[in-house]
Order: sequence, then structure tokens, then C-alpha cells
Amino acid sequence: MNIQSFLEHHGINRNPFAEEDAQTDQVFKEFCISSAYHPIWDKVYGDPSEPSTSIIFGPKGSGKTAMRLQIDQHLGRYNDEHPGQRLFVIRYDDFNPFLDHFCERLGRRLSRKPEKVLDAWRLWDHMDSILCLGVTDLIDRILNADQGIPAESVSKQRVHDLDRTYARDLLLLASSYDQSTASTFIGRWNELRRALGYRNFTSKLSLITAITAAILSVLLVVLLYWGDWSSGDGDEAGKTSRLTLLLIPVMTLIGSAPWLWRTAKCHVAAMGIRRHMRVGKRETGSLRKILQQFPTKELVNQPLPRYDRTDDRYELLNKFKAILGRLGFSGIIVLMDRVDEPHMTGGKPELMRRFTWPLLDNKLLKHPGVGFKIMLPQELQRDIDRETREFHERARLDKQNVIPAFQWTGESLYDLARARMLACAAPGSSPEPKDLFSQEVSYERMLAAFQSLSVPRHLFRFLFRVQVEHCNRHTDAQPVYRISGEIFESTLAVYARESELSHY
Repeated sequence: MNIQSFLEHHGINRNPFAEEDAQTDQVFKEFCISSAYHPIWDKVYGDPSEPSTSIIFGPKGSGKTAMRLQIDQHLGRYNDEHPGQRLFVIRYDDFNPFLDHFCERLGRRLSRKPEKVLDAWRLWDHMDSILCLGVTDLIDRILNADQGIPAESVSKQRVHDLDRTYARDLLLLASSYDQSTASTFIGRWNELRRALGYRNFTSKLSLITAITAAILSVLLVVLLYWGDWSSGDGDEAGKTSRLTLLLIPVMTLIGSAPWLWRTAKCHVAAMGIRRHMRVGKRETGSLRKILQQFPTKELVNQPLPRYDRTDDRYELLNKFKAILGRLGFSGIIVLMDRVDEPHMTGGKPELMRRFTWPLLDNKLLKHPGVGFKIMLPQELQRDIDRETREFHERARLDKQNVIPAFQWTGESLYDLARARMLACAAPGSSPEPKDLFSQEVSYERMLAAFQSLSVPRHLFRFLFRVQVEHCNRHTDAQPVYRISGEIFESTLAVYARESELSHY
């Protein structure tokens, strides 16, 4: 029996349960993302006008990624409706590039062992990663101002209205955190400088002075040398020429001293950034050239990620937030998900814990104007209770709006299945999960079975498998359009046993 004819009999145009991953699930993206919600939705989403932090612990397949995508879409809708109070969304869910760069900084010996790598990961590495994503995205929007999605675009007028201080701060952030590969690092930085209208002629004065000193010393020596020879005294001319030749390096060195000192300071700063900003790609030479583009007085006491500490990162985060405020964004939301997917963690709780725990810092999670929506595997929640008092005092999870167990009841899973069936229904049809089964499967038995499956991924797999099993037992010549209780129970038992074995 053809499964499509079975579904069409129930008024369903496409299989609602064929997909399992929210990121590739078109039924969810096209329909359910705006209509199917978990009961804890309001607590997690919060009030966008006051960005807040939520931490959700849930088992695999429970819908954490789906909720993250829902939050993302609703924030986009909020930005459309509130153009003067938009939120800047940073999607912190692909950690492999940052971990790869981090391994390169640690060296080949330490990077061979994931536990050694993750033991060296600190809070400022998370902050650097988040700033890399945010700054790169913001620069992309500025260079493509008034283009793309209205909720995410940046007005050219607002960019031009940035004063010199904000322009300098954004260029400093770009020098450390812009990770775009769309063009060369220096070329993109200069393109941003021109877009901001940031003039930096005074930064070249020391170089001009050095070149001028070298030219003048050569001219002076030539004039003295020519004057002595034209006097006709060859011996005296030779002595004078040797003395005057010494003027070239002396005068050049004196004239070049400010430029050499400035170059040395910028090179040391560039080396510090490359060494201590461990999650991004940077070359010392090109970074030094960028730092030399700033006038000396505008670099004095400016924070740069050149030390192993969070103080500079908090200052840079505040600068980034202030720039966003001038561009029409009232706050920042960081969506963090998929910590079990990087190759470095491999889904192992002890490795995920090493990677995630540094981020659980109350100072960052409660930073004014910044909210985190963090989706974490259920395994990590069990480790929370075993942590030290020092960890709990630093994390202050009692203030972070924690959802300790992202759970589904049989009733909520039934509603979810029904929402997906309605999304795939033909016009005028209103199918329900109970319509797929014979009267042998009571409504109460169905809810109990759904409760035992516990998460949407298992529910979708089971419903798809039971349809396949039913269709395999019947022919198109003699179709049966309701799944029997025997097939329901046997398929459920096999699936439950397989799911149990997969945990070992």
C-alpha cells in the first residue's frame, strides 16, 4: 500500500513526520514555527524590550533548536514592528571555526587532546567569539546599508551620523574581530573607514617626517660634498665628504625616531592581539598596519584584546553596544545552541561541561542590554548540582531564568502532532492523530504512548515508522486506512527497545 494514498485519504498532502531536525524541517519552518509552541515559551522568550537571559536544559530531540529558531523569527518580527527599538541578534551556534583557531594558538602538542584544549578555554574566549560574530555581521550590514532584510539593515544616514569617536571605536573593533573572507582584511577595513567618513591623515605625519628627514639629509650631504670639491682642495674635500656622509644615518635616525617608536608600539600591540585573541584569524603584520592608521592620541588607553583577562572584553562589549545604540538597536540577544555538535566536544558531557561552564558567569549573563538564550543538553543539568559553591556564586543560576527540564507531556505532544498534520492538510480538511488509528487504540492509550516517547523527535520517528509498517502489510488493491492496535503496540515496543539500546 502506498503511504501517500494513505495520507491523502485522511486529507494530508505531505507527510508531517518525515523530518526530524528542525533546521531542515520545512513543515516546521513554513507553518509550525508561528503556530506550535511549548508551554514554557513565554518564560523563555521573555519581553524583547528588556533583553533577559534564559538557560534551557533538554534531552536530544526535545525541540531546543526548534525553540531557538522560533525565538529568532519572533525577534525579527519584533524588529519589524519596532524599528526604533530593534534587537541585534547574534547566532552563536557554530563553534567549530572558533575551536579550530583556538587549537592553532595552543600548538600541536596540546591540541591533540580535546580535554586539554577545553581546559584552556576561558570566559574571554566566549566573549571574543561572540564579538567576532557580532562585529562581522554589523560591518556586513554597514557595507550593504539599506539593503537586505529591513529588520536587520542599517540606514546609511545613521552610519554617516556617527561621530568620530564612534567611528574610531567601530574601526578598532573591526581591527580585532572582523572575520569576513569577502575581501582582504586591509581592503575591507579601508572600505569601512571610507563608509564611516573617518579621516586619518594625521596618522601619517610621523612617516612623512621620517621620509622628509631622510631626503633633507641626503640633499645636505650632496650640497656640502659639492661645495668642498668645487673649492679645488681634494684632500680637504675627501675628509669633509667622509664626515658629511655620517650625517645621513644620524639625521635619518633622528627624523625617523617618532615613526620607529610608533611602529614598534603598534607591532607589540598587534602581537598581543594575535596571541591573546585566540578564536580568530589575524596576522601580526597586517594588524600592525591597521593600528598605524589611527592617530597616536586616539589609541591612547583604548581597550584591545591583548591580555588574558575579561576587563578589556567588557569595555569592548560596551563600545559595541553603544555603537549599536547609535545605529538603531536597543539591545543584543545571543542565541546559543548545538554545544553537543562540535568535533571537539563530540557530545560527551565532560567535554561539553568544560566548554560551557566558563560562559556561566553572572556578570556577563546579566550584562545590561544583553540577553542570552542558551540551549544545553540535559546531561549538563545533572552536573550543576555537583558543582562547587564557588561555581554557583559566580554563575548565580537562581537569577538566570533556568528551565531545568525541557519536558513534553502526552497531551502537548498530541497537540504538536495535530499542528503538523493541520499544516500539511488539504484545504477544508482537519485531520487529527487519532484519525490515523482504529478504535482499538483509545485516546487515553495514545496519550500514554506519546508520553513514553517523551520528545518530539521520538514521536515523529514512531509515527512515521508505524505508517510505513501499516502500509507494508496492505496492498493498494485492498487498502486499509486505519492502523490497527496490534501494529501500534508492536511498533511502539520495537521502537522503545531500540531507543533504550541506543543510550548504551
